Amino acid sequence: MIPTTAEFRLLEILWRLGEGTIEDFLRASEKDDPLNYKTVQTVLRIMENKKFVSHSSRGRAFVYRPRVKRSEVSRISLRSLLNRYFRGSRSELLVNLLEDERIDANELGKLESLIRSYRKASLAERQKSR
Repeated sequence: MIPTTAEFRLLEILWRLGEGTIEDFLRASEKDDPLNYKTVQTVLRIMENKKFVSHSSRGRAFVYRPRVKRSEVSRISLRSLLNRYFRGSRSELLVNLLEDERIDANELGKLESLIRSYRKASLAERQKSR
């Protein structure tokens, strides 16, 4: 399941804090677009039902912790994006990125290097399993 925009915003705060009360969420969002107490409370309850977060009690306050890692959410979201818009084709996604985005030479070099290292690792893994 992919978090909504509001859920993802709260997850980002939790990943940064490690854990937090609703007051912690409100303080963490002051600089950006301030959050509303009741809205945060409602969204966290929904997120708990979806198993994105869990809570424990500290006095009268609930302390929330993430139950999902950023990497898990990224992977699931990317898979959904691939299937929904690119028919599951990673190469079609990459072609779209290269055609539509301005990628500077430095970033293009990093991408090429990543592809080379993944190719080497994949080849080494295949040879190991023989």
